[in-house]
Amino acid sequence: MHKDPIVVTGMGVVSPLGVGVETNWSRLLAGRSGVVHNDRFDTSDYGCTIAGLVPPKSVDPDGFDARDWIDGKDVKKMDWFIQYGLAAATQALAQSGWRPETEADRDATATIIGTGVGGSPLMAQTAQTIAERGPRRLSPFTVPAFLPNLASGWISISHGFTGPIGAPVTACAASAQAIGDGMRLIHTGEADVVVCGGAEGSVDPISIGGFAAARALCTAYNDDPARASRPFDQSRAGFVLSEGAAVLVIERLSHAMARGAKPLAILSGYGTSADAYHLTAGHPEGHGAQKAMRGALKMAGLTPDDIDYVNAHSTSTGVGDAAEIAAIGHVFAGRGQDLSVSATKSSTGHLLGAAGAIEAVFSVLALRDGMMPATINLDHPDEAAARFDLVPNTPRRKQLRNVLSNAFGFGGVNASLVFSGI
Repeated sequence: MHKDPIVVTGMGVVSPLGVGVETNWSRLLAGRSGVVHNDRFDTSDYGCTIAGLVPPKSVDPDGFDARDWIDGKDVKKMDWFIQYGLAAATQALAQSGWRPETEADRDATATIIGTGVGGSPLMAQTAQTIAERGPRRLSPFTVPAFLPNLASGWISISHGFTGPIGAPVTACAASAQAIGDGMRLIHTGEADVVVCGGAEGSVDPISIGGFAAARALCTAYNDDPARASRPFDQSRAGFVLSEGAAVLVIERLSHAMARGAKPLAILSGYGTSADAYHLTAGHPEGHGAQKAMRGALKMAGLTPDDIDYVNAHSTSTGVGDAAEIAAIGHVFAGRGQDLSVSATKSSTGHLLGAAGAIEAVFSVLALRDGMMPATINLDHPDEAAARFDLVPNTPRRKQLRNVLSNAFGFGGVNASLVFSGI
């Protein structure tokens, strides 16, 4: 382990399980599901009528109200993913206690927020407005409200961060890569503190229709949404599209200690790779995923035997689940029930570009509490997956030293992160 490691000092979450890190964690451990009937738009012509929707505060006291986080006059200038990203970043910064007051500190603060899609709800609405009312009816804020980099832009502007800024758009690996990019900025000395993670708000006709056309979405549990996301289960039927954001604040341990911040976990390793195989499917043996996991272990200075728990990317699709389990089986050859592997998407659904970041948060919390979240809806595990401890349906205590978190995306992108205890 590096003598001055990079540590996580703040976290924030907005998800279908609610708003706030502790709300999400308690509901996750309670086996709650954030998957519900999709009332965001009329789904009567759609095969998939469910989604993981962020609950509004009007129906859930721990739900989301943009005005809790954003000036009312600015809300209309941003699509959902920006609103969620700002809320998650504000939470993470509050926990971290990072409020740079000097120009040097502001210059040393980077903002890297990934997204898979960006503002597709507004894009869909804009196309409809043009068709029905003409282009002159569009707001001048239309384009800034949906551009993928505007979550990081708004966070940077709102908090005065003038360091490096970026927005990976690498599908469902985007926020894991954002965290990895943040590590690199600290390693190279370009930043002392990085606000990193992902935001997604694309439960909309374009995304639901498009993913359904690709036969990727679950349509078999429209009448029982809470049971729809079922990674590693033989009766899985596709993924559940979800929305939300998760943001972490990372910095060197010495920097955190010098300002009195409390380190939550060590961000010890990152690996990324390309499959160069298929647009939407990973290699059946997970060749690229293996490289990402091995790269993360190498950076962390760990061996496969040092990993106690894997938070799997597993989205609840047959091809994706099988490829990831094959990859884990190769990297962790010789391991069996002593390696715990669970999929928290069973509770949250798939947050696309924000998935890697929320699962990073859950990995940190697992280390903090010595508690592995369950894979819910796991009734009949795949034979290949059952080789490992899948933590079925009930969370379980376990002393954890190192946790690996995976995120994979369309285009063959793979990213893995390793978190270690303080």
